[in-house]
Amino acid sequence: MKLFRPQFAAAPLAAVLGLALLTGAPGARADTGRARDGWTAAWAASPQLPSTGFTPNWSQEGFSHQTVRQVVRVTEGGDRARVRISNAYGTSPLTVTGATIARTEKGAAVEHGSTRNLTFSGRRSVTVPAHGELRSDAAPLHLERLESVTVTFYLAGTTGPATFHAQGFTDTYRAEGDRHADSSGRAFTDITQSWYYLSGVEVSGRKPGDGVVLLGDSLTDGFGSTPGADRRYSDALAERIGRPVLNSGIGGNLVLNDSAWYGERATARFGRDVVDQPGVSAVVLLEGVNDLGFSEVSDQPTFKPSPVIDSAELIAGYRKLIRAAHDHGLWIIGATLAPLKGSDHWGSHAAKVSEEVNHWIRTSGEFDAGADFARALADPADPARMNPAYDSGDHLHPNDAGYGVMAETVADALGDGPGGRVQGLRRGAIR
Repeated sequence: MKLFRPQFAAAPLAAVLGLALLTGAPGARADTGRARDGWTAAWAASPQLPSTGFTPNWSQEGFSHQTVRQVVRVTEGGDRARVRISNAYGTSPLTVTGATIARTEKGAAVEHGSTRNLTFSGRRSVTVPAHGELRSDAAPLHLERLESVTVTFYLAGTTGPATFHAQGFTDTYRAEGDRHADSSGRAFTDITQSWYYLSGVEVSGRKPGDGVVLLGDSLTDGFGSTPGADRRYSDALAERIGRPVLNSGIGGNLVLNDSAWYGERATARFGRDVVDQPGVSAVVLLEGVNDLGFSEVSDQPTFKPSPVIDSAELIAGYRKLIRAAHDHGLWIIGATLAPLKGSDHWGSHAAKVSEEVNHWIRTSGEFDAGADFARALADPADPARMNPAYDSGDHLHPNDAGYGVMAETVADALGDGPGGRVQGLRRGAIR
């Protein structure tokens, strides 16, 4: 694996560099850095606008007198848990009539005796303002890292279109009526693979957080990995480094432009999806292939906007994200764009600009460290093409093995690989 190493000592991380109000949660504040009242983000999903998405989902129809049950895998353990609910793209208030959290048994079933009612300022029902979000109170629940946890919302009213995360790659369940306290999964007969309203699970009661956020597009989201098997590169990284890993990928996401299908641009969502995660110390940036590739796919209406982007424009976007990370005391690791020859994003312009951008990531020294996916995933016979052993089949997205290689590369960049933890990141030309 190609490992980037910086060359001169960076200033130490600030534990907390200020507080920012959580959108739509009056009085609640989102601070940054390692500590936030002892809480650590253990799982995350980036909210998106309701849309038809890549696969059938319930975001546009929403919910009415129904219960939605969602299973996620936490990357840190604790003795208390709380959830983060997002109504970021709701045009009316969202009322959650009842909510529970429990250890997962199998499918939609939960471990008997582990169910805990979630409260909000002591109440079991809560209304989240349109475009807002909030966190629940703490619930006493012992969780081990890499354990699956089940969060259930009963939505007695009619929600309208639902804020969601399109590509969950794991089953989410729906039942008619109020089933939020059920241990059995028998009533949950409807299934999709998206997440609804749930944007985070946080834990406390163990060691302080030292988490890593992965900010990216479909390669971070896990497209091409085996559904239901936790084989995204975020999963593999969490298993390898033993630190909290938060997946802030959105399939199709762009650095420079918002998309109705693929979320707000990375430079706009950085605060919500990175800074507002408690217990985070580093962010890995893997974005840009869609900024280049969408212009190569003229017949795909969802790939809009699709302006022709040059390397200077994309690098300017990266610099904005680097400044944002450093302003909040975070290390930022730059990942080179993966090989894309033969994919629908490939063309002469995308090939030229991706080569220029990757050269800048490797040599500019503006990132604190780097992960060279372009080299790690390359076909030895043709470096512009993904190694067939790592290709999911579309020549753009890795398979499970490829995501494992990505995790190994990032672990080395973070200093959690065979060489041990980096003791002081240095900026300069990355070698």
